[in-house]
Amino acid sequence: MPYKVFQWASGTVGGHAARVALQRDSLELVGLHVYSADKAGRDVGELLGLPAAGVQTTNSLDTLLQSGADVVIHAPLASMVYADNPQQDLDDICTLLAAGLNVITVVGYMYPKVYGAEVVNRLQQACTEGGSTFHSTGLNPGWMGDLIPLTMSALAERVDHIHVLEISNFEYYPSPEIMFESMGFNSTPDVFETQNERRATWLNGLFAESVQMVADGIGLDVTEVNSSMDLVLAEADLKTASGTVRAGTVAGQHWRWAGCNAAGEEKVVHETVWRMHDSVAPDWARGQHSIKVSGSPSMHLEFAADYVSDGLLGTAMHAVNAIPHVVAAEPGIKTFLDLPWIFSGQ
Repeated sequence: MPYKVFQWASGTVGGHAARVALQRDSLELVGLHVYSADKAGRDVGELLGLPAAGVQTTNSLDTLLQSGADVVIHAPLASMVYADNPQQDLDDICTLLAAGLNVITVVGYMYPKVYGAEVVNRLQQACTEGGSTFHSTGLNPGWMGDLIPLTMSALAERVDHIHVLEISNFEYYPSPEIMFESMGFNSTPDVFETQNERRATWLNGLFAESVQMVADGIGLDVTEVNSSMDLVLAEADLKTASGTVRAGTVAGQHWRWAGCNAAGEEKVVHETVWRMHDSVAPDWARGQHSIKVSGSPSMHLEFAADYVSDGLLGTAMHAVNAIPHVVAAEPGIKTFLDLPWIFSGQ
């Protein structure tokens, strides 16, 4: 019998997940939850630009709760950044879990421990009440900065330190909505500081989850994760595929998350360098994405900046391909440390 999937949200990631659920023999799409009334009541195929699917979209939570779905793929824009209520995602996830629906999300909570006992207990209580399973996934975090170093550690006699470095040049990325509105490039420093507060909270939580999960998985005794962020302003107008980055506005961001042990030693570090133009911040790291595991033996992997041709599709598929393991798991929070390896379910 195919797994019955209810898709939550119809954005790019959710659209990919819904399309695959329609097309794979092992899956059956039983519904698509949308936010706007004008999208509700439409055939899912029509909404996705596909042939009629015989499945309707809905903005009724009761319809979802009564759908008999085996799993909900939860893929809205993160409420910590975009919603009036930053906790909306957590509220919705717990409602679904308590109603007996397994949930796979891509908005965070990949390793809930970093948010404290209150969040962990709330998720666990919802799972217990509904006899359901919760899993969070993604691409980075959710693959490159956590699953890959964890996999590399299988070759090690001893791991002393892990360093993950992501380097991205967005000069040719044609999306002003993402670059300027979402990521804060082309903003003056005061505007960036005001608008970035919630995004920084979200990012710091996401990557703290990644760092802590890697440390716990290997046993590196990380007791805190420290974060920092540096900005570089454009010295002159910069022409990019998203538009002109004006002189004096944010053109580079360098984020760093360091997991330290009780003695203050850095054990797991994740850095990300973002440039809007190749000329920005020449003293910052250059090259490819890399993962370095220092120990016995030491290891080093590099990934080209375009190592995945469609990161949003990759994010959706990491959630979809986890469905069999999540549905089969015992009720509760299941991180990557708890589930079997996830492979493509072609």
